[in-house]
Amino acid sequence: MLTHEQAGEIFDRIKKLSSADEVEVLFSGGRFALTRFANNTIHQNVAEENHVVSVRSVFGGRTARAFTNKFDEESLRQVVRSAESLAKVQHPDVDLLPMPDARSADGADGTPVLTQVVPSRHFQQTADITPELRAEGVSKIVGVAQKHKLTAAGVFSSAESLEGIFNSRGLSRWHTQTSAEISITMLAADSSGWQKANSPDVANLNPLALAEVAAQKALDSARPREIPAWKYTVILEPAAVLDIVGFMFWDYSGMAILDQRSFLTGRIGTKLFGNNITIWDDVAHPLQTGSPFDGEGVQRQRVGLVENGIVKRVVYARATAERMKRSEHKNKVGPIEATGHGFALPNEMGEMPLNIVFAPVGDPQTVEQMIASTEHGVLVTRLWYIREVEPFEKMLTGMTRDGTFLVENGRVQGGVRNFRFNESLIHMLSKVEAMSTPVRSCGEESFDMVVPAMKVKEFNFTEVTKF
Repeated sequence: MLTHEQAGEIFDRIKKLSSADEVEVLFSGGRFALTRFANNTIHQNVAEENHVVSVRSVFGGRTARAFTNKFDEESLRQVVRSAESLAKVQHPDVDLLPMPDARSADGADGTPVLTQVVPSRHFQQTADITPELRAEGVSKIVGVAQKHKLTAAGVFSSAESLEGIFNSRGLSRWHTQTSAEISITMLAADSSGWQKANSPDVANLNPLALAEVAAQKALDSARPREIPAWKYTVILEPAAVLDIVGFMFWDYSGMAILDQRSFLTGRIGTKLFGNNITIWDDVAHPLQTGSPFDGEGVQRQRVGLVENGIVKRVVYARATAERMKRSEHKNKVGPIEATGHGFALPNEMGEMPLNIVFAPVGDPQTVEQMIASTEHGVLVTRLWYIREVEPFEKMLTGMTRDGTFLVENGRVQGGVRNFRFNESLIHMLSKVEAMSTPVRSCGEESFDMVVPAMKVKEFNFTEVTKF
């Protein structure tokens, strides 16, 4: 895999070829491998290694970017020529700032803005995963399926990746990490169960345990009964919480406020959610992953987004923060400063928090305790096909799947046919009765977060499906 030193040498070659006022080079890529299985059989094994260089050139407020994955002299000459040719025909961007140097990328006064050390996210045992090791994990999963007379499908993937940034003002940042992920769907005649997990350290994944949970969900939801659509008390497992709340974090952006496309417009400083909802963005959290710097190389800060239900602030890229300070919103949005959440330039989206952590509550409950305290409700394993219906109230629609259960008198009574829901995130996060200890979770509709399971009152199911 490409090293920091090799990338530095490539940057020096690009800098010599460049005639721009400023030049920035992003490095990304790595190695990725995937073993896919269905019908209790491995049917695909693929692997790739690729590294990409992205060159951004600046001429007098005009900027553009070009890409290549070839590092020979002619390819680098061509990518520099492309970036410079594109930049020269752009309109000047009055908001474009000079590229940050190492001091300004650490913080306004040169002091690092992170209060915690970001733990290593590179584990050699994950980088060394072989097809045989993934096949061994799949064999355990299939063994569980066969034991219960079910059909298993899913993936076991592994990766070793890098992110790096260099610029002509002396900035140099580098990050490597590993990842292993398992996703399992267990299929029966009229029911299914699902589990998914990932981690930088493959030692944290237990394919046998995941398979047993997925299988039990398929068995317990067999012969699903139909109950009417209604406003039920629901118990959302962490993956279901993640996939629905993930739809609001694009709005925690200074650019989204400036563009008037955020549901937080006019609401920062107000109480939107319940007292038990506190949310951070924290790249240094031990259960989080990802690079400690943003698309310009600025260090990511730990940012408190919501405190006891009150929206406190949004995140900023460097240029967005400067725009906000000059805008009509400047006295209504809380603290304004570059927080290290910007995307690589040029872009139209600005920034976004990507390391979401829900704060633990003082009296966490397990899912089993939530079930025991529920007289009449629905237990939801996961959600899918989620779409936004109305952006200002964050009204979403979607469906349950792969393990939806009726809860009565404190016990799971069996599977039910799936539902379509129409629910406002604002309403949902105002009606949370109980939460578990937050865990690292992953789904299919959103990015990975540290989230709890939630027991929510009056969750609005609008239709019943036929499966």
